[in-house]
Amino acid sequence: MDITRLCDRTWGALLEERQGKPSQWLGSTGVAAHELYLPLARRTGRPMVIAQVGQSLDGRVATVDGDARDLSGQDGFDHLHRIRALVDAVVVGVGCVLADDPRLTVRNVRGPNPVRVAIDPNGRIPLGLKLLNGQAETIIVQAEDTAPRDDVETITLPRNAAGQLEPADILAALTARGFANILIEGGATTIEHFLCQGLLDRLHVCISPIIVGSGLPGLSLPPIKVLSQALRPRVTTYNLGSDILFDCDFRADAAHDLRSEPASGIAAE
Repeated sequence: MDITRLCDRTWGALLEERQGKPSQWLGSTGVAAHELYLPLARRTGRPMVIAQVGQSLDGRVATVDGDARDLSGQDGFDHLHRIRALVDAVVVGVGCVLADDPRLTVRNVRGPNPVRVAIDPNGRIPLGLKLLNGQAETIIVQAEDTAPRDDVETITLPRNAAGQLEPADILAALTARGFANILIEGGATTIEHFLCQGLLDRLHVCISPIIVGSGLPGLSLPPIKVLSQALRPRVTTYNLGSDILFDCDFRADAAHDLRSEPASGIAAE
């Protein structure tokens, strides 16, 4: 399998595409630009929702103590930063924010920072975290019965019958603000909620060639009785170099409806 590489010229053309300036250069490039990144760069009038999860060969996203640093290889990190640069907003759950204190900015490649969105139903995110460092715009999504913050823009949404926030309501609030392409970056529980409710167009599973053993699992969906109920997206595989990427496309697939009991809303990952 050939390694998928992007030259500076192709990446520059993708960034121009993101800004609404179609480039003829992309018409002569290979499959990586067209199938992997071009759908994220283009603004078609229909929102594109993508999730990314990086995990080990044995399906772990962190050690038992929660250490996920350097789990992905350099090429895997570069790929994640390319996605950030091409989307309008990157979404994470409060558990990811409290555990990892992420910046969610674009640093490994050229490109603009996305708007950073943290799902924090109960207002648990404290002052002083990198998410609030002013390097990029930040929005906190909270339940409407939680006092809004005065240090950052806040979206308040109603709780469902279980006292949680609905992923569909979160996406509706973000698209109403003009965000066309949205990355659901983590953690795994947040991605699971969006996936089980049929809200993802694509899912990138980036596999790093390491074996963690005991550790925190990646995606863990509700149980099924027979394999005919399994999600079966169209999958394209890319060799990024240090990592192998499985690009799962749900857009033209009936897999969204295969779960008879969709996951509940987002509480406090």
